[in-house]
Amino acid sequence: MEKKKCKESLVTMTELVMPNDTNPHGNLMGGNLLRWMDIASSISASKHSGGQVVTAAVDSVSFKQPIREGDVVSINAFVTRVFNTSMEIYLEVFTQSFGDSNMHKSNEAFYTFVALDNGGRPKKTIQVEPETDREKQLFESAQRRRELRLILSGRLKPENAKALQSIFLPGWEEDKMP
Repeated sequence: MEKKKCKESLVTMTELVMPNDTNPHGNLMGGNLLRWMDIASSISASKHSGGQVVTAAVDSVSFKQPIREGDVVSINAFVTRVFNTSMEIYLEVFTQSFGDSNMHKSNEAFYTFVALDNGGRPKKTIQVEPETDREKQLFESAQRRRELRLILSGRLKPENAKALQSIFLPGWEEDKMP
């Protein structure tokens, strides 16, 4: 079966925070950052699947520090795991102020996209092959995040979440018949 490396879907997008991107406090508005992240992750998912994609979920967005007017924002996105038609994309956001030679991590998130065929219907896509320790860690933990997304959306019952059973059903392993 054909697979693609995580790095083949890597996208780095850079933006300059302008006055029209900010709130009255001079900070980047969260919605603008989410839009940029959606664009970067969409490009990453499209690179991986070789076609059109749509956003299916946005979760685990954390805002660690404000991003100020005049900052340079760099967003890195890559596919961490492919399920059937859906792909999880991990994003990291770094900021840099002019005069500061260091990049600072300000945000991270997971987005989920669905690959589409030419008729706009979900299509199966190529699996991903993690190489680095970080890619392997993200790959392995993706099933738990997927199940949590499905539970929160009401599409999966907690008792059917195999990767999360120890959280939702403590002691479930002891209850199994020998």
